[in-house]
Amino acid sequence: MEHSPYRLTLLVCLAEILGLASIAVFSALLPTFQVEWDLNNTAAGWISAAFYGGYMVLVPVLASVTDRLDARRIMGLGALLGILSALGYAFGARGFWSALALRFLAGVSLAGIYMPGLKVVSDYTEGALQSRFVSFYTASFSVGASLSYLLAGEVSAMAGWRWAFAASAVSTAAALVIIVVFIPAGKVRSGQEEALLADFKVVFRSRSAMAYVLGYAAHMWELFSMRSWIVAFLAFSIQLQPAGATTWSPTRIAFIINLIGLPASIGGNELSRIFNRPKVIAAVMIGSAVLASVLGFSASLPYAAVAMMAILYGITVVGDSASLTAGVVAAAPAGFRGTTLAVHSTFGFGAAFLGPLAVGMVLDFFGGGQTGWAMAFVTMAAGCLLGPVFLSRLNP
Repeated sequence: MEHSPYRLTLLVCLAEILGLASIAVFSALLPTFQVEWDLNNTAAGWISAAFYGGYMVLVPVLASVTDRLDARRIMGLGALLGILSALGYAFGARGFWSALALRFLAGVSLAGIYMPGLKVVSDYTEGALQSRFVSFYTASFSVGASLSYLLAGEVSAMAGWRWAFAASAVSTAAALVIIVVFIPAGKVRSGQEEALLADFKVVFRSRSAMAYVLGYAAHMWELFSMRSWIVAFLAFSIQLQPAGATTWSPTRIAFIINLIGLPASIGGNELSRIFNRPKVIAAVMIGSAVLASVLGFSASLPYAAVAMMAILYGITVVGDSASLTAGVVAAAPAGFRGTTLAVHSTFGFGAAFLGPLAVGMVLDFFGGGQTGWAMAFVTMAAGCLLGPVFLSRLNP
């Protein structure tokens, strides 16, 4: 049966967006949890990092086996676990340890949804337009994250944080329906199968693929450090504003920051299609690192200026995302696309695990305050600047 690549990509993107409903709920409500559970920044960083740790641990297996097994089934299992973990957090989280465990499980669920979904899109969109379909899927991650911030802020304001997590479970249930009813089975590799470890060796030997993998890791360090801490930073900036100053909800600003990532990510990939891909990515990364450093020192500026600078940063921080992923899809060794995406995602979310944790530790080391936040954003920028180094050294 023929499947329209346009309709298929739209459906998989919709499932991705709905399945991401819980991704930012903890980060969006981080100031609330720090007060309610008496969490320092390092503890909050651990809970944020646990989500990406769960993803990192499971994705090498879950994504790579999509070369051998139906990716749609893996997506369905991931969505089911996402529902259970969100409901578990809504009605069972009581402090640091329960939150840590439940966010880890939520990360596992994302591993079952995101990369297998990318495998389905790339399998059914071969040809000249594949880069655009992949970039649209990758950029849709920003839409899901932005809606997660908005859902968390609005539902929590009306009914409390537990209902924010419950609402995210309903959204993930809708994603499960789309996966089961509308998405076709993924393509699998036929013929004599090699050992899984041998699959990974093929990818590690590909210099071009590994260039994008390591560049993606640098990108993810910065991106998910920002997503984990941006609401807390904006809340800190509000504390520094004079009495009576006009301020906007940090979760709504985070919604805008992440939503603008969709056109920014797609636009970055379009530039990469026209010009030299590694050079475009490097230029975006350098610009993003500069903006991150400036933003970190800006907390005491008028809140409107801080918010606008954060939104501008939201453009650069994802401007390289789709370009990196489209690059690794194109560079994947023949017959090993799922395994390549597994390596890509493992390295990326390994950095996403370490970044938020490092930022929390830096904040506590410097005692919070303006100096702490300045050094926190410098930490994000430092990781990002490794990306151009990896691309220049590894790409042939």
